Amino acid sequence: MELTVSLETVCRLIVRARELEAQVPAIETEADDDPTDSDDPFAVIEDEANEAIEEEVSSLLDDLNEDELYEVLALALVGRGTFDASEWDEALEAAGEDGTDEAIAQLMDMPMLAGYLDAGLTAFDLSCEGIGQID
Repeated sequence: MELTVSLETVCRLIVRARELEAQVPAIETEADDDPTDSDDPFAVIEDEANEAIEEEVSSLLDDLNEDELYEVLALALVGRGTFDASEWDEALEAAGEDGTDEAIAQLMDMPMLAGYLDAGLTAFDLSCEGIGQID
């Protein structure tokens, strides 16, 4: 199996997906409250204040061509255990069944996207070691 999507792109998605997964749901507070003034040290990581990471992940996926997008989804499906590495062609076919918009929606809705992509790479003896921020 040889990917058309670059390993660097997949690794960047993993980094950003980890950041997205690290956000916690916002706690309802007064509208004028500044999360940095709070006694709660975790208030600044609440996702209400920072949608930029979600937008970046979505943008990264939007920028992929059709084949690359389906490969990313297929990697996540293999990493999730829906398909085995030996079933790569079937995973690719399933990834492209509903079109690009649905593929992006599936990826954005995966609660453990970073882990699935990482496990998918591992299934093919690939890794992000030594690439960018993932050392």
